[in-house]
Amino acid sequence: MRDWDLAAANYAALASASTRSLQLGESTITLQFNPERRRSSAAALDKKSLAKRKCFLCTENQPAKQKAVLWGDHFKIQVNPYPIFKRHLTIADLHHEPQRLAGRVGDMLLLAKALPDFVIFYNGPKCGASAPDHAHLQAGAKGEMPLPDEMNHATTHLLADGDEGFIGFVDSLGRSLFTIETSTQRAAERYALRLLDLLPVPDGDYEPMVNALCWWNRTNRLWHLVIFPRRKHRPGCYGEGEGRLLLSPGAVDMGGLWAVPERKDFDALTPETIRALYNELCMTRKELDPIISGFSQHWEDLQPL
Repeated sequence: MRDWDLAAANYAALASASTRSLQLGESTITLQFNPERRRSSAAALDKKSLAKRKCFLCTENQPAKQKAVLWGDHFKIQVNPYPIFKRHLTIADLHHEPQRLAGRVGDMLLLAKALPDFVIFYNGPKCGASAPDHAHLQAGAKGEMPLPDEMNHATTHLLADGDEGFIGFVDSLGRSLFTIETSTQRAAERYALRLLDLLPVPDGDYEPMVNALCWWNRTNRLWHLVIFPRRKHRPGCYGEGEGRLLLSPGAVDMGGLWAVPERKDFDALTPETIRALYNELCMTRKELDPIISGFSQHWEDLQPL
């Protein structure tokens, strides 16, 4: 913010952004009026549009003032110049490779432990990622997204557990999700990869439609990994103008923090609207029942942890 005028202006604007809260059953939804998120919400993500534009995560296409910290063998950590959080990072692969979760679960876990004051999050290529052609994660400061704290009190239906942790299903917070809590990276990866194997992959795609959040709890020394199974990218009401909503929900919205670029949408959203959007975009309990049954039936083949 000292050296980069664009970032300084956008973080200053975020500090005075309008917010309001909605109650969705047991879950709180925080709405944030954030006009700078328009470029993400309105991004054209079809193959033709992606091929025409320069990738903004590739180093050669980035502003000179967008410095990076190298992390591990293949990541760079940078300030996100269009923030949702007071501290918002983009963690991009050094190479231009497609967005994919299956090979990044371990990276999410290690980043969460290395950045214990942040929630690490993943947007699938058709679930909120504005750069689906370049593998990346993001990180937002803890305490601004409601769901991580709500997970401490959510009713969890266990699917499998062991000495190193468990995976469970939660459907009491207005949207369906799977939660993994483990003390070892090995257990977290095995639970997550088994779940990804069971979730349906849309025709023509290479992975299930999912968003994911991950954080490290320093007190109990556990990883928390939450995976939201999706069935739709953008709602039917997506768009600009009267009667439309310029919303392209990703992991942060799934976590209960909705960055809304249009003032009319910020003013109009209600708990009922948010519930309807979650119902439209997320897989329902009925759709997930075969996944839940399949996990429980076949997990014993992978035991012990």
